[in-house]
Amino acid sequence: MPRSHPIQKLFNYAKVYRRNIRLAALYSVLNKFFDILPEVLIGAAVDVVVKGEESFLARKLLGHLGISNTWEQLLVLGVLNIFIWAGESLFQYLYEVKWRQLAQDIQHDLRLDAYQHVQKLQMRYFETQRTGNLMSILNDDINQMERFLNGGANQIIQVFCSSLMISAVFFALQPNIALIALLPIPMILFGAFWFQKRLAPRYTKVREASGDVSARLNNNLLGLATIKAFATEEFEAEQIRSASNNYRQANARAIRLSAAITPVIRIAILCGFTATLLYGGWLTLQGQLAVGAYSVLVFLTQRLLWPLTGLAEVTDLYQRSMAAIDRAMQLLHTPISIEYEGKHFPSEQLKGELRFENVSFAYDEKPVLENINLIIPAGKTIAFAGTTGSGKSTLIKLLLRFYEPQSGQILLDGQPIHTLNLQDLRRCIGYVSQDTFLTDGSIAQNIAYGTPNASEQAITQAATASESALFINQLPSGFSTRIGERGQKLSGGQRQRLALARAILKNPPILILDEATSAVDNETEAAIQRSLETISRNRTTLVIAHRLSTVRNADCIHLVQAGRIVESGTHDELLLKKGGYAALWKLQTGER
Repeated sequence: MPRSHPIQKLFNYAKVYRRNIRLAALYSVLNKFFDILPEVLIGAAVDVVVKGEESFLARKLLGHLGISNTWEQLLVLGVLNIFIWAGESLFQYLYEVKWRQLAQDIQHDLRLDAYQHVQKLQMRYFETQRTGNLMSILNDDINQMERFLNGGANQIIQVFCSSLMISAVFFALQPNIALIALLPIPMILFGAFWFQKRLAPRYTKVREASGDVSARLNNNLLGLATIKAFATEEFEAEQIRSASNNYRQANARAIRLSAAITPVIRIAILCGFTATLLYGGWLTLQGQLAVGAYSVLVFLTQRLLWPLTGLAEVTDLYQRSMAAIDRAMQLLHTPISIEYEGKHFPSEQLKGELRFENVSFAYDEKPVLENINLIIPAGKTIAFAGTTGSGKSTLIKLLLRFYEPQSGQILLDGQPIHTLNLQDLRRCIGYVSQDTFLTDGSIAQNIAYGTPNASEQAITQAATASESALFINQLPSGFSTRIGERGQKLSGGQRQRLALARAILKNPPILILDEATSAVDNETEAAIQRSLETISRNRTTLVIAHRLSTVRNADCIHLVQAGRIVESGTHDELLLKKGGYAALWKLQTGER
């Protein structure tokens, strides 16, 4: 199947705006129609002044209306001139408003649709993508498309229309001169397409290099504390310098080619204009061409050929935009491998029983979970322990459907979760991860994240239950305190408590703590444990922890090793078995 052109992809995407696109194109055409008429009026005025009552206007048009006096003809031309300039100004206003509004609307829709599409992609997609590259597409590439619609589309339409309209006038006045004047156009168009074909891959590399710069900058800004701690500022600056230099060189290769377009077009224009000037003048001297017609042809030759110099700028803008549009459309058309639609269910009627039946999963053909069979009773607190990479967190990611298992299924209250509506499934789960995500908003806004209609009282109660209220009340503005990007103004423990408060406020039937205490101090761990004892009552709670002290009170602990559950039982039962769990406990408590 042949690959669609980026313009076709964009036109198909913007189908709701097709009427406005056609209107904008019509305004561009009408503006150009009025734009070329002043040159025709100049020729007519010269003809009136030279020939008086024998002018073309008097003989062919105005004479039938009784207007043959030279001055009266000039007055008519003056009135027509006012009408023409008014028409040109009106349609210029209309096409500029319409094209700019279209550019803004399509830019807004495309960015929003692309971002919403990215949110629906399986987490596996992001394992091979860099955040900075996605940022470059969602921001820079879509902005580049907006710049093309803002001016480039109108320029292309007007160059095409002016060529057709002026050619029609040429053939009406003097076909021989028309052929001479139009002779450079095929060469100009061939040259423009020749350059365009070679610019396309160069601008694709420019967009890729731009994405690489964004990726490195985004990664370094997020890891600035580590860079400072290891005193690697110069090393990272060199990495950015290298990426930026690659971008500069990719741009330079494209610029060297695009800069050659205008000189080539100018040479072709020079040939056409000189031929019209000399040959038309010779015909006029021989009496074969009227002076007025000669004036029109000379003026129109310049109006016909000179705008073609703008093809250089248009071609450059066009190719940059096509590369950008192609990348944005590829992102928008990335297949969504997880089914979002499914059976809706009310979370308040959920019991919370979970079953894993022969569940297996692999990352890039590397097995992580193998034939997991597990029953988690409703309302119980179940813990998963094990070394890093054993597959504990993967169980949770499959439950949240960040990934789909290669085989087997997970059931919630007896229903396979892949048949349930994905948003309903996730709304019934409270998730607290090791890497806490906080927005650049207030404390209250972050606690109410995902529960936008929560009352102040409910937010305060959630903060109290998570033992966050004490440190919040000590902040300058209490719950209204803004915490900075990703909560940078708070400590790790404080961020984790806010994440727990957020989950408590959600009041879900299922609560998940994925190594939520791995990066906190002992005081915060103890606070989270106290909160957990309260909020886990009458709800299914899954806890993943490296620190076994966090899960010792769980109803059941499963030890996961190499993708399999090798031991199960309470804390005391597992210690009596003197197996892997007992060994981990001794290691963490310092027992010999």
